[in-house]
Amino acid sequence: MSLIITDECINCDVCEPECPNDAISMGDEIYEIEPTLCTECVGHFDEPQCVEVCPVDCIPKDDNNVENEGQLMLKYEALMAAK
Repeated sequence: MSLIITDECINCDVCEPECPNDAISMGDEIYEIEPTLCTECVGHFDEPQCVEVCPVDCIPKDDNNVENEGQLMLKYEALMAAK
């Protein structure tokens, strides 16, 4: 599943540059993750980089965008092919 940034976000700006898929951008009030671009860093890293750097632990899995490891890998491959 993709990740989501909760309203506990403090807009510290550390997550956006860490995303290898450019899935994170500033929303109206807090950063947001585009679920069609989020692979939880599958294909790039062992752990989601945004989660690793977030100082307030506000980036959980998004229950509305459930994907397994295989689906995330297919999404990663499609994103890399499109570049």
